[in-house]
Amino acid sequence: MKNFVTLMIVLALSASLSANGVVIPDSAGIKYLPLISSMVDVSVDGQVAITTATQVFLNTAEDSLKIQYAFPMPVEASALSLMYKINNQWYEAKFSATEQDSISGGGTTTFDYELLTYLGENPLVYSLDQPIHADSTLTVELVYVELLEYKLGKVNYNYPNDYEMIADSIDRLIDLQKLQFRLLSDRTITDIKLLSHTADSITNTGTEANIYYSVTEQKANQDYSVQYMLSQEELGLYSYSTFLPDSMIPDTYGNGFFLFVAEPDPSENQKVIDKVFTLIIDRSGSMSGDKIVQARNAAKFITQNLNLGDQFNIIDFASDIKSFRGEHVNFTAANESAALDYIDHLMATGSTNISGAFGEAIPQFYAASSNTANIIIFFTDGQQTAGITDTDQLIEYVDNLVVQNEAKISIFTFGIGSSTNERLLTTLAANNNGLADFLGNDELEDKITEFYLLIRNPVLINTSIMAEPDLLSEIYPSRLPNLYKGQQMILAGRYDEHIPFQLTLSGQAFGDPVGYAYEPVLSDSIISQYAFIPKIWAKQKIADLLTEYYRLNPSTSQADSIKSVIIDISLDYRVISPFTSFKGSFETDDRTDPAYTTGGYTTIETLEFDKSPVRHNSILLTCRNFPNPFSHSTTIAFEVAGGIYGEAVISIYDALGRMVEEFTIVVEGDDHYELIWYPAETRPDLPAGLYGYTIRLKGETLKGSMIYQ
Repeated sequence: MKNFVTLMIVLALSASLSANGVVIPDSAGIKYLPLISSMVDVSVDGQVAITTATQVFLNTAEDSLKIQYAFPMPVEASALSLMYKINNQWYEAKFSATEQDSISGGGTTTFDYELLTYLGENPLVYSLDQPIHADSTLTVELVYVELLEYKLGKVNYNYPNDYEMIADSIDRLIDLQKLQFRLLSDRTITDIKLLSHTADSITNTGTEANIYYSVTEQKANQDYSVQYMLSQEELGLYSYSTFLPDSMIPDTYGNGFFLFVAEPDPSENQKVIDKVFTLIIDRSGSMSGDKIVQARNAAKFITQNLNLGDQFNIIDFASDIKSFRGEHVNFTAANESAALDYIDHLMATGSTNISGAFGEAIPQFYAASSNTANIIIFFTDGQQTAGITDTDQLIEYVDNLVVQNEAKISIFTFGIGSSTNERLLTTLAANNNGLADFLGNDELEDKITEFYLLIRNPVLINTSIMAEPDLLSEIYPSRLPNLYKGQQMILAGRYDEHIPFQLTLSGQAFGDPVGYAYEPVLSDSIISQYAFIPKIWAKQKIADLLTEYYRLNPSTSQADSIKSVIIDISLDYRVISPFTSFKGSFETDDRTDPAYTTGGYTTIETLEFDKSPVRHNSILLTCRNFPNPFSHSTTIAFEVAGGIYGEAVISIYDALGRMVEEFTIVVEGDDHYELIWYPAETRPDLPAGLYGYTIRLKGETLKGSMIYQ
């Protein structure tokens, strides 16, 4: 599924479709390297999630192998870093201004259906420079950022951990599986659950929540699914900002980065704006079979879920154009029943006359006004083959129809399968305050019904924002969406002055102008907790530019210019785009914890508290602390392997390298160990700032850093 959409709808529709990576050898004798360990570390602030996926693979072949690593990246996620340890050396993948490699393993150029299905529509593919030696391991750490799905206070994080499609080809249990989920929120966390598994521990203080789960010697056959609820009593506008030093700014838009989150009141007594609604259904011959059945079911669902006060119509097209009624009709029980009967008789046959469908639909909005939310949902599975067939002429034709109509219309387009005209559908949506989404053949019913529920209840239309004084710039998405009940508007932008100002969110409700005034505070210094904001801003600007790019012929100079800007932003802010990738690598002997550094969770370099490299060793597998930053206490956690018994020494240092406290933990074999540090109680004299720690056991050392606020 491929999306070029406004941010608010992305948040509502997208889910985290990630999973464990796959290592594909360039050998006809072995399909995949076995996965022997999978550790998923998730740091969430509000709804911004930074995931560190760490996997260990074993080369069971008798020879060295050239390999590729592939990961089924979530559609709306952006990769931030990729590091790997091979043949006892750590490497970091370089950002490159080239598109990524194609999959080329297994000694052939064709691949099993299972692999292509598992990797999905948006795989990250990286070719390692170094071969892996026989009977040795490869450790891969991939860090990516994403905005989590949100609706009516409910937020979902999903990491499909079902590896059986790949593991069935390997027939091996996974030695270690672990999920560590950490959540910070300005809004009260009213509940948090691990829906998929029985957690080892769940804690929730209202502003911080943690989930920990681990299992050994088991198959990975069930997705990780986390759900948490944010208080519905604390709505309005939330602002997050950070102000970077000159040395960290690669452009001239200002040193400040902000993220604003606005949400309407979802209470039952809140009025929603009436809709004037048209559903346009493709019933050409290519829609035969299961697709037309899904189309009928989606159309029925939408019809049955209109609101009293709405007006609606249904238009279906193939070579010819038909309409349920000659104009929009009121949603009544009688009209609903007649529409459902009309939908039941839709049959798939003929060509694809897209221009004819819009020529029938748009003029019917002549009686609509700015007091209503005027919406078209259009879906097709093919290219235009009848009526106006030239893409540019068809876009111009629809644009002219909209201009001739006085009412503002939002057009949402859905392409089904691989044969749609992406540029046409993307442009029609972008020109008309809408969304373009591209679905698999089996996704039509689920995705369109899910989407309709999101736009069913509009509460503010024709939205805009204004800052007084005018100190905000580079705000994305550049075309603000309408606001719907239970949904959010999320804006990312830049500033250079951190002075008091008023932000006004304006729009229309029931024909009257409506404005909401806020006085957010912009930071005047770097806030390590919000170091992800520059990457979110870059990600959203890239998404905005991609919408423009896909409206153009890619061979034009204008498209090439936009592509160059996207590449520059991607490289400057280290956010992977469709035109950039990980290529090549360099050795690194100072590997820090990417959950807090490479992933953008902190921008302060980890201090050299210990000169030995921080790596996965044979005994100490991994270490980290949570929450980070923290204000009262933090948990320092580490994993032990190798059947070791003894004492682990945890030493904590200040920014000058001076030891402030030291603790010992009795280690009794392979397990997960934790120490809770309470500096506010044990060392009330310690100032806020950056601290480091080392964990030493049987001659091996791991280290990390943390921020005490």
